[in-house]
Amino acid sequence: MNGFKEFILRGNVIDLAVAVVIGTAFTAIVNTIVASVFNPAIGALFDASTLNEAFPIDIPTTSGGTATLQFGAVLAAVIQFLIVAVVVYFVLVVPINHLKKVAFAKQQKEEEAATPANLPPTEAELLTEIRDLLAARADAETVPTTTGKHAVIRGDESPAS
Repeated sequence: MNGFKEFILRGNVIDLAVAVVIGTAFTAIVNTIVASVFNPAIGALFDASTLNEAFPIDIPTTSGGTATLQFGAVLAAVIQFLIVAVVVYFVLVVPINHLKKVAFAKQQKEEEAATPANLPPTEAELLTEIRDLLAARADAETVPTTTGKHAVIRGDESPAS
């Protein structure tokens, strides 16, 4: 029973259930708009009471009757799909993408504000600077000899031969 309780109380399961319920209600709204507004309007253009009745093609059957192909019903389903896709895109996708951009820009500004402009150098930067200074100092202190070797001059010492 504890495993079932953990499964049900996960955020994903509850979010999914809410999405299914809202999606079902939204589908009912879109179906009603398509059936009550678009189908009669487009059907009137083609001299039919609804789009579902437009573009009928009768095919004779072997038993002597006829079968009717309802291309208007297919067209109505395509229109319904396009309406759902357009509404979902402009009502859900576009605003969410905009909110993500705004949140990302706000997060970047907060990160820039939290990071001071005059940070002390990192350990790697300090070590690199020390290495460069030691290398420059070593180059300045070496004197070439006739044997091609370098002798280090320190203080008042004379070069080694």
